[in-house]
Amino acid sequence: MAGHHFVRSEHADCAVEVDTNAYSVPWRLIGEIVEVTISGGQVRVFHAGQLVASHAESHGRHRRLTDPAHFVGVSGFGMPVKQAAQADPPAPKLPELLRPLSEYERLIGGQW
Repeated sequence: MAGHHFVRSEHADCAVEVDTNAYSVPWRLIGEIVEVTISGGQVRVFHAGQLVASHAESHGRHRRLTDPAHFVGVSGFGMPVKQAAQADPPAPKLPELLRPLSEYERLIGGQW
């Protein structure tokens, strides 16, 4: 694609979509209308006439191109991902018929 111009709205995932590919845009522009131009192998994103993002044009499909600078200031950005602590597995529940024999003896009034 050479010399194309689009108007897009930035998605909540901090990206604009062009030809099935997602290109990151600064998070502060979520929901804002941006202009996208493609020329010379570059995807450029403008907001209010100012260049806010530039990416090499992806020739694949369904790819996500991101610039880490677009996420600075997002809560948790740059923090290591924590693994959820694994709880001990619950004790297996015994079926009703696997009660201790003493309970059955008590019910019938004596031992076998």
